[in-house]
Amino acid sequence: MNLLENLGIEVTDKSKTRVILKMKLEDKHMQPYKIMHGGISTVLAETAASIGANLNIDDDDSVAVGVDIMTHHLNPVKDGVLVTEATPVRVGNSIQTWTVTTHLDGHAIATSLSTVTLKKVALKTV
Repeated sequence: MNLLENLGIEVTDKSKTRVILKMKLEDKHMQPYKIMHGGISTVLAETAASIGANLNIDDDDSVAVGVDIMTHHLNPVKDGVLVTEATPVRVGNSIQTWTVTTHLDGHAIATSLSTVTLKKVALKTV
């Protein structure tokens, strides 16, 4: 089982310019205090940015890997469906930076905001 299956993350849209994920919150995503674990926001952000970044790599011998992530937890989440949207800030030859927002489905207020930087590396070195 991979991370997306284990956490129940669904890829609903993906392109070189936008990736959208959805995830229904379950007990496994929560801290003991019944608030979503902050690491979930970071997992969603890096997953969405990685999918988009890899779509921007044209050769089959390279892959985008995360080198930096900054996540700001803006509002606590207790239940519902999270929607994560990633869009590129800069797509360079070897470095890409993506901005990622997560919010509850049907709500405009973000629950987290992340910046993810990824680097193109040869598969031989991964």
